[in-house]
Amino acid sequence: MQKTFNIPREKMVDEELVQPGMLSCQGCGASLSMKLALKGLGEKTIIVIPACCWSIIIGAYPYSSLRVPVIHVPFETAAVAASGVKAAMDMREETDITVMAWAGDGGTYDIGLQSLSGAAERNDDILYVCYDNEAYMNTGIQRSSATPPGAWTTTTPAGAVKKEPKKDMEKIMLAHGVPYIASASVAYPDDLIRKFEKAKTIHGTRFIHLLSPCPPGWRIDSAKSITVTRMATQSCIFPIYEIEEGTYTVNVIPEKKIPVEDYLLAQGRFRQMEEEMVRAVQAEVDRRWQELLTLAGSGEE
Repeated sequence: MQKTFNIPREKMVDEELVQPGMLSCQGCGASLSMKLALKGLGEKTIIVIPACCWSIIIGAYPYSSLRVPVIHVPFETAAVAASGVKAAMDMREETDITVMAWAGDGGTYDIGLQSLSGAAERNDDILYVCYDNEAYMNTGIQRSSATPPGAWTTTTPAGAVKKEPKKDMEKIMLAHGVPYIASASVAYPDDLIRKFEKAKTIHGTRFIHLLSPCPPGWRIDSAKSITVTRMATQSCIFPIYEIEEGTYTVNVIPEKKIPVEDYLLAQGRFRQMEEEMVRAVQAEVDRRWQELLTLAGSGEE
């Protein structure tokens, strides 16, 4: 059970804008994330997709599993291309169109960071979404700067583990002064839809960070994809919150936190972690969770 805040949604699009025929793996969080996002945004949406899993999921050209316009762009250009599309819509006086860049963690944390930073510095009127599966999954599960400590990837040297912390994209975006930042999860669909509904009404650069399970990359049973993703929030390793004009709100507070170890042991990618690293991760998660509660004025839980 969870204690939740600001979860009820105002209006959900009844029409399905994601059609059958997606080429995603079973249990893919990225495909479900898109389905929920479009329920919040509606059909007046243009999506800009760089090189990522969704370049494949959407289907082979000239077909598309989405019932909204899509533009495919190079890996590093999602944000700047979205800015250009929005400028074109403004010139056409079609100001009710939401332009959404939809990129993976590799195209956000690493290859596309300069483009995103530029758009955020200009406060371009786009919605930027990072569906984060914590590695370069489309090209074979290579390490990204979103890969958490201790996680296995195909580029992990034998006998070694990633020791560096995961990059904090929310704080990076906050430093740019953008009006809206949020984290969301397919394990909490009402909250996810509501945040896209809200983002649609805000002008300027909006950033939504989605935790997106990848069964092959995370080494989990596809049938347990949502369960494992929910454990990320229950353990506070992936807190769900939003920052609007600098004001923090924690949207999901677990009534009973589970140990980080439970989340890690549910995935084969963390099997090589030693107890000392698990304890270090737990300590850092506890520190960051308390910091978040303090920033949100929620007190100590």
